[in-house]
Amino acid sequence: MPAGARPAAAVATSHPIRSLIGRRLALGVLTVLVVSALVYFATHVLPGDAATAILGQQATPARLRLLRHQLGLDRSAVAGFRQWLTAAVQGDFGQSLAERIPVTTATGPRLANSVVLIAVTAVVSSILGILLGVRAAFRRDGVFDSVVSVVALVMNALPEFVVGVLMVVLFSINVFQWLPALSILPPDGRIWDEPNKLVLPVATLVLVITPYTFRMVRAAMIEALGSDYVEVARLKGVPPLRLGLYHALPNALAATVQVIGLNLLYLAGGIVLVERVFNYPGIGNLLVNAITDRDVPLIQFLVVLLAGFYVVLNIVVDVVVLLLTPRRRYPR
Repeated sequence: MPAGARPAAAVATSHPIRSLIGRRLALGVLTVLVVSALVYFATHVLPGDAATAILGQQATPARLRLLRHQLGLDRSAVAGFRQWLTAAVQGDFGQSLAERIPVTTATGPRLANSVVLIAVTAVVSSILGILLGVRAAFRRDGVFDSVVSVVALVMNALPEFVVGVLMVVLFSINVFQWLPALSILPPDGRIWDEPNKLVLPVATLVLVITPYTFRMVRAAMIEALGSDYVEVARLKGVPPLRLGLYHALPNALAATVQVIGLNLLYLAGGIVLVERVFNYPGIGNLLVNAITDRDVPLIQFLVVLLAGFYVVLNIVVDVVVLLLTPRRRYPR
């Protein structure tokens, strides 16, 4: 056997899920490292003095020297990045310049609020998109399918902040006064303590991302309903409900999971605008405030955190899709 060649038995018994997770974890770690380097050098090497930009032109030389030392500007860029990365691996991302506390402490309550916003939006939009997509596929080219498809197309064309403003005008100001226009909470407040302030942000995001799920489920269901195995089941007299739930829908789930994963990835960035519109106390709004305040350590931590979220979610989605595809989840 040539040197370095793997035995055929080892190749045959290589488990696809284990191989996928190992490969994606390695690429994910590399991705986070690249993002970390980019955000560090972008906030330290770009033209201009970050310490002067943060403290202003009236800052004293002593304060400028102290801040430059704190930000690592008095060292070379490579040495500063090496020290920052070493501390970050140990869980120390520095202190927020605006709040004078560790960035992880400043992010904690905001992160919890954003997780609730994303989770509720994902659950509601996924259920709604699947139900509408399945019904539209069964009523293909009918009135229901045409109306929902047109509404989905219109919602796809509207940016998040436009939908958010319309929701405020409709349910908080002009037409009805049912819900608060802003989601302002006390410091370190949790959104589940005042769930009425969660409704409009969730409704805005649901209206924006549900059309993607609906269109994918509809297309996948139409393809599944036109397949040979469904036609055979139909000829055998299988009832339409059982035909859709037990024959067509399982084969459309892989594509559905992929679009739900893409929606979650979109939410990681899309919540920035929505949180800003409603002044929602999440990490999106926190990132905007950090950029406004030139809070470099907080910006670095939030960007790395979002990069990690992207990597983990991509791995989870790929594993779920693999589990839903029988011919791909067994070793060959």
